[in-house]
Amino acid sequence: MKKYIVTLLILIMSFSTVAHDDKDHSNKDRKAIIDIIASIKYGWENGDGLPFRRNFLDFKGARYIEGGGQNEGVDSLVSHHVEPEKDALEFLSLDFNDIEVHFEGDDKSFAWAIADTRVKGKVNKSGKEFDKSGYQTFLFRKIDGYWKVVHSHSSSRDYKPKKEHKH
Repeated sequence: MKKYIVTLLILIMSFSTVAHDDKDHSNKDRKAIIDIIASIKYGWENGDGLPFRRNFLDFKGARYIEGGGQNEGVDSLVSHHVEPEKDALEFLSLDFNDIEVHFEGDDKSFAWAIADTRVKGKVNKSGKEFDKSGYQTFLFRKIDGYWKVVHSHSSSRDYKPKKEHKH
């Protein structure tokens, strides 16, 4: 009976350790994905393609959707949007809020994230300012222990603050 109880306790402890490690692992992965999203924000605001080249998987058939346009591969995204917008805009401010991260599959090697977005800027040539809000979706795949963006899609429209109800 004593051996049975000891065996049962060891089994229970090992399961709780595995569950604890899985939660820590999930939190670590969630943090890694949120850090990638933060680096993408930095890249957009500073016209820096490096965060995209480090964190986006460049593969045949890759599509990254920004501003209603489709970029085939990381080079297209960086050279046609990220870097040129730095010179075309007096300033660009991008916020990702309420980021949700979801993991899929038994091995948790696929994840997707959705965030509320707010983007503000001023165009150098015309002096026109813009203020838009919308959503950004990122699809991630874990490759060799690192999360990589395999697809992104943003959608926004002119920002309209919600009206408060008066009683």
